[in-house]
Amino acid sequence: MRGHIVLIIFIGATFFACKGLLAQPDFYAVDSIREVKLYFDEANWDEVLDDLYIAGENERLVGNLIIDGIYYPGVGVRYKGYSSYNSSRSKNPFNISLDYSFNGLEHRGINKMKLSNVIQDPSFVREVLSYEVARKYMPAAQANYANIYVNDTLIGLYTNVEAVNKDFLEDHYGSRNNVFFKCNPESLDLNGENANLGNAPGIDVSNYYPFYKLKSELDLGWLELQTLINTLNDSPDDIESKLNVDRTLWMHALNYVMVNFDSYIGYAQNYYLYQDNAGLFNPIIWDLNMSFASYRLTDASNNWDGFTINEAKSIDPLLHYSSVSVYPRPLLRNLFDNDRYRRMYLAHIRTIVEENFLNGDYNQRASHMQSIINTDVLADTNKFYSNTDFTDNLTSTVSDLVDYPGIIDLMDSRAAYLDTFPGIQGSPTISMVEFYPVNPTTGDNIFINVTVNDLNSNVILGYRFSESEAFTMLDMEDDGNSGDGTSGDGVFGVKIPGISNVVQYYVYAENDSSGRFSPERAAYEYYTIESQINTKDLAINELMAVNTFSVTDSQGQYDDWIELYNNTSYKVSIKDLYLSNDSKDKLKWSLPEVVINPGSYYIVWADQEINQNGAHANFKLDKEADSLWLSYADGSIIDSVIFDNQYEAISFGRYPNGTGEFREMLPTFDSFNNLIDVALLNDDVFIFPNPAVNSFDIKINIDEPATINIYTVDGRRLIYDLLIDGSQVLNIDSRQFTSGIYLAHFAFEGREIIKKIIITK
Repeated sequence: MRGHIVLIIFIGATFFACKGLLAQPDFYAVDSIREVKLYFDEANWDEVLDDLYIAGENERLVGNLIIDGIYYPGVGVRYKGYSSYNSSRSKNPFNISLDYSFNGLEHRGINKMKLSNVIQDPSFVREVLSYEVARKYMPAAQANYANIYVNDTLIGLYTNVEAVNKDFLEDHYGSRNNVFFKCNPESLDLNGENANLGNAPGIDVSNYYPFYKLKSELDLGWLELQTLINTLNDSPDDIESKLNVDRTLWMHALNYVMVNFDSYIGYAQNYYLYQDNAGLFNPIIWDLNMSFASYRLTDASNNWDGFTINEAKSIDPLLHYSSVSVYPRPLLRNLFDNDRYRRMYLAHIRTIVEENFLNGDYNQRASHMQSIINTDVLADTNKFYSNTDFTDNLTSTVSDLVDYPGIIDLMDSRAAYLDTFPGIQGSPTISMVEFYPVNPTTGDNIFINVTVNDLNSNVILGYRFSESEAFTMLDMEDDGNSGDGTSGDGVFGVKIPGISNVVQYYVYAENDSSGRFSPERAAYEYYTIESQINTKDLAINELMAVNTFSVTDSQGQYDDWIELYNNTSYKVSIKDLYLSNDSKDKLKWSLPEVVINPGSYYIVWADQEINQNGAHANFKLDKEADSLWLSYADGSIIDSVIFDNQYEAISFGRYPNGTGEFREMLPTFDSFNNLIDVALLNDDVFIFPNPAVNSFDIKINIDEPATINIYTVDGRRLIYDLLIDGSQVLNIDSRQFTSGIYLAHFAFEGREIIKKIIITK
């Protein structure tokens, strides 16, 4: 657990300052209405927040906060939103940063709260319901409701939406520091391209700054974004090397099904892009408060001046393919130009419609949400619509500044329209998804079989060995030579060679007009085959418990490190494996879901800095004596090592590499453990590094004390009569030395040793 716990009694509340404390997934549970109380010293807090919003610098007003009875001091508060904010309103949306004054301050693992004021939605369910649907098909924010008080005065009922931040990225992508963009123009232009991923701004990357906000710390992010844009516009046939195309198709399908036009499909805004560990950009859907046709503007030529509620019911989901875009929409058109992508997109639409709308599930969920918040909506005197509007808008249009369609009236008609849209019906059916051998061993070849009813189909298998990889696509055949049975029997097969201990896969089949996935929610959901690796297939190969200068992590810090090595000829997934330095708690730290290639290494930093880039364990190594355990969740051990006193400049590793016993050696970080280095280390006197710059270490490998003097080559003595015994490592500061050759003289009882030292500046 990171951080520490501080207990402060304040009006009967408790203050927690530790990530992970009481961390529970139900903070955003729809059935739970949060109570959020803000306290400001400023009586004119509203005016101050207005001024900060107008200044546009994202500065915050400091206040105190109580969430469901738990107190947090020094939070930072600002107003948020675009059309949802207005200085004349009593109910404006809030952005609350819990760790604004105190680093690490979080509530149940959450350090940022996004609270929307439910404008543009008399029903109060659009945002929460839309996110609930979206989370079935792609990573999307969680959302529920919260009553907001300021200085004990109720402001109203808000939607409480999970922030898309580093914690969100870690949860869904297994990393948090890769390239990350918010795709919103600084000022929305209804007569412009906005954040459309078009290349009109040209080759100067700074021209893209007004349309995208880099939220990661890597400056190279702009070059990565520009590469994505260039590929999408100039080489769309290569787009799968830069973009998670399937995830993009899901986002478009969700926006079109739920008529969410305050998004890319309307004016190219309100989404994020995150580059995953496979190097692919993933779109993240965002800002769903005006879904279900609350927003009806678009620059598609058929509806350039907006569309009516009746038109919303039958708006074409291929609008930017079958018609003309007033401004380019390459993330739609350039993907839909590909016949396969277009059929995949329509298959996703069918899945969303069948699983949520044709079956009436959305109706039940929306009614349930309204029943939960009914009393709180009635108590909200600052809401933008009447109590009658609240109950009516689930089924009927509510007229205000604009007309807000009744969700059920809209979506029953839209679902019926989409169900008959060309390309939705007439798809192949996929059944009997099987693999053999049924009990595969890691490294085996396996065959995947599926039965498809349409013999004119093209059938494709997507597979990977870890969520950190992109899916590899293979054509499945019904030719009798692909582990598929008899030619032409409707059974398609393909071989996956040299499997890892984890195989994730899905199937896609299409004919000339329509496609279908199995499972239906692929590739967000997939089939999995898992087997255990053998003992020592994955080895703890080397460790360094006193790293003072050998190598740094991504933050430039000299931290303890552990090297794992794949001893096999096939990929090994470390999903569901654990590292620990405690024999009584072998599940101390869960390894990330990545694969290690055959004969390759994987570095874990043992520094307790779990939020840094790379793999950082939640423990450190004890240089006096410690142990390491690599195991499965059931406690079965894959590899382990117990070690005693460790020294600076010296690692502890296996020789021969990957299989031998542990011994002291020169550090071979992320590389082969070397016999020559081992031989050097076993000298009676060992000096490292040599050549040295600012310091070097001396280790005596015989169990005798020695007196050390260091001389220049012309005989001048620089260091006098240092005493060291065989159990010590002595660090010498050589910053005062000039470049050149020096001699270290070691006097033992009955003999002398002289070693040459080279200093370079």
